[in-house]
Amino acid sequence: MPIHAALAAELAHVPAGQMLFLQTARGVGFTANGFYMRFREWCRAAGVPDGRSPHGLRKACARRLAEAGATTHQIGAVTGHKTLAEIEVYTRAAEQKKLASAGMARIGASNPRKRKASNP
Repeated sequence: MPIHAALAAELAHVPAGQMLFLQTARGVGFTANGFYMRFREWCRAAGVPDGRSPHGLRKACARRLAEAGATTHQIGAVTGHKTLAEIEVYTRAAEQKKLASAGMARIGASNPRKRKASNP
């Protein structure tokens, strides 16, 4: 499966053959809840606003792919979602923005802020 170039660069620092990337201070793998709590601590320490979660990374990936024009099937292949309905939950906002802009362009709508700037 292809990975993003930025991730490949980070993974290049991991010793060959090591399959456990995120470890606790004791060198064992995180439990799901343990990772979630540690992720929140890392975010807080980095000054990231509250409310962020590992699940949000998956959602952000799906949305970025949708905004880049990826199909729902392409998005699912990357994020691992099993149904198109699951993917649509995460991509609806990106698709709505794109579709609304395209729809308004069909009737010649323009940005009202630009219109005000050109009319003194």
